[in-house]
Order: sequence, then C-alpha cells, then structure tokens
Amino acid sequence: MDKNLYEEKVSSQEIFKGKILKLYFDKVKLPNNRITTREKIEHPGAVSIVPINKENEVILVKQYRYPVGIVLIEIPAGKLDDKEPPIECAMRELREEVGGHGGNFIHLAQIFTSPGFSDEKMDIYLVQNFEEKENNLDDDEFLQVIKIKLEDCLKMIKNGEINDAKSIIGILLARDYLEIK
Repeated sequence: MDKNLYEEKVSSQEIFKGKILKLYFDKVKLPNNRITTREKIEHPGAVSIVPINKENEVILVKQYRYPVGIVLIEIPAGKLDDKEPPIECAMRELREEVGGHGGNFIHLAQIFTSPGFSDEKMDIYLVQNFEEKENNLDDDEFLQVIKIKLEDCLKMIKNGEINDAKSIIGILLARDYLEIK
C-alpha cells in the first residue's frame, strides 16, 4: 500500500441501514495529516452476466430504474445474497431474470462500480451454451427480456442506446474474449 495516498479512518458513524445498503459518515486522516470527512455506502456486492445464445444474441433486459427515472437496457444482474458466492449468484440471476439454465460461465472481470462513495464490487461473467426457458422474476421485479445480436449491441453502445456502465463493460469484455479465443 502506498502510504503517500492512504487515508486512515479515524471514526465512523452509521447514518442509515436499509434493505440493500448502509450509509456511513466517516472521519479520515489524509496523507498530509489533515482530518476530513467521507461518506461511504456499504454494499453486499453484485454480479452481472452477458448471456450469449447460439444465435450470437445477447439476452438483455429492459427495466425502469427509479434512481435515474428512465428505462435502461441492461445485461442481467443482481446483488449477492448473504455470503453467496458470486458464481452462484450469477447462475441464480440468469435463471430468474432471463430463464437461462446451465451453461459455461467465464469470469471476465471484477469491478468497483462507484469507488468514490461505495465499496460495491461486481463480478462480470460471460455465459454460453445455456438452455433458454421461462424466467422467474421476484415479486417486485418488472422487466422485459430482449435479444439483440452482439454486433448490434456494440452499435447501441456507440449511439447511446445502451448507457448502463456494467452493460457496456460486460458487452465489450465479452466481445474481446470471443475475438481472442
């Protein structure tokens, strides 16, 4: 660890505890010994999946996202349940959101989604050779499953139709993995 960059936690106060996350107001000592504050969201972690079927279509979801107030086109994703391994979460989310069963899961990356204020880590997987069945959504989950050719997804990223960060990263990593293979 580079001591010239490290910030040492001096104190921490939990401000909010919700169903998914906790919010903290921390005091930290900077490398120059000054004290300042940081707001931090603690998150259980998440996964996202780039399911590509035999027709070279990416199975995506259209979903209204309340915080941004619009419908987004995204790769399937979800938060980890209590101490759930990421690969198990990926398999569960694939089944629930798009009805994908089995398949070959390839771990593409682990990313920090918003490290300026959150500790959320997200594992991104490519999955192929899965069986397509009916999805099984949670009671509070409303989405539309769509299938788009991989090359069309790339065009949609360029023209701003796909603008969700995890989806852009996942689709580009999947494209690179499939080209290099």
